[in-house]
Formats: sequence, structure tokens, C-alpha cells
Amino acid sequence: MGFWETIKRDIEVVFERDPAVKSLPEVILCYPGLHALINHRIAHFFYRHRLYFLARLISHISRFLTDIEIHPGAKIGQGVFIDHGGGVVIGETAEIGDNVTLYQGVTLGGTGKQKGKRHPTIGDNVVISAGAKVLGSFLVGNGSKIGAGSVVLKSVPPNSTVVGVPGRLVVRDGARVENGRMEVDLEHHLLPDPIADTLTALQEKIQQLENRIEELERGEGYDSGIQYPDQKQRSIKYA
Repeated sequence: MGFWETIKRDIEVVFERDPAVKSLPEVILCYPGLHALINHRIAHFFYRHRLYFLARLISHISRFLTDIEIHPGAKIGQGVFIDHGGGVVIGETAEIGDNVTLYQGVTLGGTGKQKGKRHPTIGDNVVISAGAKVLGSFLVGNGSKIGAGSVVLKSVPPNSTVVGVPGRLVVRDGARVENGRMEVDLEHHLLPDPIADTLTALQEKIQQLENRIEELERGEGYDSGIQYPDQKQRSIKYA
């Protein structure tokens, strides 16, 4: 796909994924995420032709204008949507697939000072929620979702969800398919929380134990065999 076809697709996804959009002029003039992508595609062209200074200059000006920092060496696919975009950082060796959605504050960063591939590879149809940090050289599989504020430090299988610090994997169904076309699931606020689920289970167990103790205290001093349920019930004499 050529440059203008790619830009056209970048504009289309704004209408597909942002319910607040009202018109084409609004998208073209008022969406910093779109501006950052257009500037990056120009900068990446010069970067591939080894005009590194010019590429970095375009990237730097774009960062000043949009508050979105994309290194000109990063590889970005088609249909990528950066929503709001403030504080988004995408490193030099990051690779982003098609139909990816990034919210504000997302970082696709590296770890250490080693050369070569040091930033993540993001598969197709991935949603990375606000403030998430994906750090290191590994793959986030197709159709996965990264919860808001998560810190992801290792690979994510396809069609999975990661939440928490550090990121914990919670297996879910993959992205929905309707009319033969993959639909990007943007419900990034409806993510499971394994810590909350564990605390809820503990609360329920504590409540059960409290109810049991209350029953025993009303049982006129009889031991109902809570520790040794197979033994015969015996009377407890109090001094």
C-alpha cells in the first residue's frame, strides 16, 4: 500500500474507533495522533534512506507539536490509532502491526543499553490502554489487550489480556469476528483483575468462618467437631 493509501487508512480508523469525531476536517486538523503518524511516516522514509539527522529533526518537531514521541526508526503498520496520545513514547526498534490502538501515556520502550532489537513487537489488533508500559524485546501476540497502568516485561500470547504491575497474564477469548472481518475490541476498561478476585474469595471464606463461629457460640457449649468431624460430638464443661 502506498503512502497516500496508508494515510487514508489512518484517517478511516479515527471514524471507526472514536465516537466523538464529527467531521473529516476535524480529524485532519484536530487529532494529534493522526498528525504524529503522518509525520512519523515521512520521518521513517528519510530514516530508511539513511538521512538520520533529517529524520530525527522531523520527529523532534512532531514531538513538540503533538506531545507524542515516535522514533523515526520504529516500524508502524496500517490502521494504527493513537487516541489522545499525550505522553506516548515509541522506541527505535519497536514494531507495531495493523489495527493497533494506543491510548495516552503508553510507552513501548527498551531496557538496558544494548544495541540491536531492544523494543517490543506489537501484533495485529492489539489494544494498549492508558499509561501501560511495554518494556523489552518480545512479542505481544495478535488480538491481545494490555490493561491501563500495566507494566509488561515478557511475551504475551495471542488473544490474551495482561493487567497489573508487573503484568500478569489472564487468558480470555480473542477479538470478535463479525461478517468475516476482525473487530477491534476497545472495551479496555472491562478487564479481569486476579488480585481483586482473590480478595473477594478470601472475604467470602472469612464470612463463612465467622458465620460458623457464631453458630458454635450459640450451641450451648457443644463442640460440633469442626477440627475432627468424624469423632463423636462431646460436651464442653466451662469452669
